Amino acid sequence: LTRQVMAPVNVSVSQLRSDSALIIWSVPQGDIVIGYVISQQRQDGLMQRSIREVNSSSRACVLWDLDEDTHYSVQVQSIGLQGDSQPSHTVHFRTLEKTDHYPIGNDPTMEGMDLTPNLQTGELLIVTTVLLLWAAVIALFCRQYDIIKDNDYKDKPKRPSVRTEPSYYSTSVSAQSTPLYYNGGVQGICDRTSSSSSIISL
Repeated sequence: LTRQVMAPVNVSVSQLRSDSALIIWSVPQGDIVIGYVISQQRQDGLMQRSIREVNSSSRACVLWDLDEDTHYSVQVQSIGLQGDSQPSHTVHFRTLEKTDHYPIGNDPTMEGMDLTPNLQTGELLIVTTVLLLWAAVIALFCRQYDIIKDNDYKDKPKRPSVRTEPSYYSTSVSAQSTPLYYNGGVQGICDRTSSSSSIISL
């Protein structure tokens, strides 16, 4: 037979800000919890709010849209198979002013937040290292590309220059004469530039 769940225990406020706060609690061992109810109220009674979450095994809830420098009180109830538990003990807290700044590690409401600066520094180092590696790879690629491009330019065969000669014969060639042979001796010279031949007697 399922019994009714008991009220949540160890209710506390953490990560307090000017407009938000984190509520954390625990449930007694052996309770079957399927949800929770959070009752929020301003100390001056001007505002009340109830948050009901079913089908959730969460043990924390963030309260948003709070007024700065304002006193609040909260109670938590567990939702079981047989209904809601009794409310937890009331927890009081005051939101911060927007100008409030606490030194890291000295804020009593920042439970579990002291490792945040270390995590942010580690992530920054990782990102910086990755960017430097990418820059080195890109620089190496550009250098290799320039070397390959220079080698291709040097190995490319040069096109031989072609010298054009005039299409006409020089006057010295046209003025050449061919000797005429007759009976084994030079009988005369025939001038190719003339239509008639002249005989020179020896």
